Amino acid sequence: MDLATFDPSTSVAATATLEVVETPSLVLDADRMDRNITRLRNRLGSLGVSLRPHLKTAKSIEVARRIMSAPEGPATVSTLKEAEQFAADGLRDMVYAVGIAPAKLARVVELRAKGVDLVVVLDTVEQAQAVAEASRSAGMRIPALIEIDCDGHRSGVVPTNHAQLLEIGLALAAGAELRGVLTHAGDSYKGGGPEAQQRYAESERAAVVGAAQLLRSAGLPCPVVSVGSTPTAHYAKDLTGVTEVRAGVFVFFDLVMAGIGVCQVDDIALSVLATVIGHQREKGWIITDAGWMSLSRDRGTSKQAVDQGYGLVCDIQGQNYRDIIVADANQEHGIVAVRPGSDARLPDLRIGDRVRILPNHACATAAQHEAYHVVRGQSHAIEACWQRFGGW
Repeated sequence: MDLATFDPSTSVAATATLEVVETPSLVLDADRMDRNITRLRNRLGSLGVSLRPHLKTAKSIEVARRIMSAPEGPATVSTLKEAEQFAADGLRDMVYAVGIAPAKLARVVELRAKGVDLVVVLDTVEQAQAVAEASRSAGMRIPALIEIDCDGHRSGVVPTNHAQLLEIGLALAAGAELRGVLTHAGDSYKGGGPEAQQRYAESERAAVVGAAQLLRSAGLPCPVVSVGSTPTAHYAKDLTGVTEVRAGVFVFFDLVMAGIGVCQVDDIALSVLATVIGHQREKGWIITDAGWMSLSRDRGTSKQAVDQGYGLVCDIQGQNYRDIIVADANQEHGIVAVRPGSDARLPDLRIGDRVRILPNHACATAAQHEAYHVVRGQSHAIEACWQRFGGW
């Protein structure tokens, strides 16, 4: 079977294996993915909250169907392209969890007119006024969540800024719909161990629950109280007052998540399949055909205790070699070497041999590829190819 011209779908010929697929290619271990999904679902269920999975990492309807509790959602997206693509596949309940730009409201209105309950996010009076005006013009109340800044990481209204919260809420009430509040504990990506993660989770919860209470005390509706980050989702001990949790990278995990202790390396479900194309023995290098165009430029582990370079190298079955990393990368060349300071030895790989590289950041690496080649465990057989998409 010529996989170079293969049309990705949910079924493949029995002859499709990791030995014959073109490289570099994206490989997804479905067993690991299923375990990761079950782990978080069970944990949130024990805390009495629902999961609104973030689909920004997956960007694939086949993966989405395995994460969501129902075919129509709920789900979270990071682009309107995702919202449009998933709506075409039957999703009807989505939060567009990036601050809304007024120029994008026409696309929001179009989706809502098709029966999609798409909710926008904002953190300024100007955005709220734009959403209210678009609502009045379209003859529909566009629902919005007010983003709360729980840790100074990125966007949102500081929860103690009562005047701004109420002004935004009242601006939405003038024509749109205040659906609730939302926050993201970005500081959780700093790591720090279980106790630190529990503190991040509680700060996240307290900030958004406090904001919801303020709005309600002013007579404004606040049915949704949404939190979300993969680390805090796995470490929160109390989610009282929270109605839903958003998380995305937990489906695949990656080396950044392993580095902050949210998962183990053996939980990482995503890898890039590469072929050995050269040696520089005097330099201690093996050269592969997977450079930063397939791995991404992300160096998210560079500030962690263990720097994984551009990715951790495994054999074709997905078992990692000790202290062997992609130490550097050019556009289409990956330089495999022993981690600095280690006494490990390079594996004896010949030209044409294949390896799998675990990513620093699953979102960034997946974005370089058009399809997942699905395997299970240590099997080389590709049981399916699932299309993924990009764009905004």
